[in-house]
Amino acid sequence: MPDELVNVRYMVDDVEKAVDFYTTHFNFTLRTSAAPAFADVVRGNLRLLLSGPASSAGRPMPDGRTPHPGGWNRVHFIVDDIADEVQRLRAAGLTFRNDIVSGPGGRQILLEDPAGNPIELFQPAG
Repeated sequence: MPDELVNVRYMVDDVEKAVDFYTTHFNFTLRTSAAPAFADVVRGNLRLLLSGPASSAGRPMPDGRTPHPGGWNRVHFIVDDIADEVQRLRAAGLTFRNDIVSGPGGRQILLEDPAGNPIELFQPAG
């Protein structure tokens, strides 16, 4: 279905800060908010579920592990000019994990949302 949403859940430390980050820097719009526990934001067919520590998704697992932000799975945004995007986002004070790297498919870089979740910016080759 063309209007079906793809849903990705990110654990975040601060739901309101995460909403501000995604709406300010990546043109998402707020869909619903139950802050401080949960909010979701949408951009095109992508729906990010932003779950804070007080959300049901933040509850400990039976073995005692607690879901937390960070890791290496990530949202992947395709950009037209990676250098311009990096300059814009660095000027806004965003945190990057690395510098731009090139490979056979294109160029990429990782930055972090306020909770430390990675976002990949990718400029395809050619």
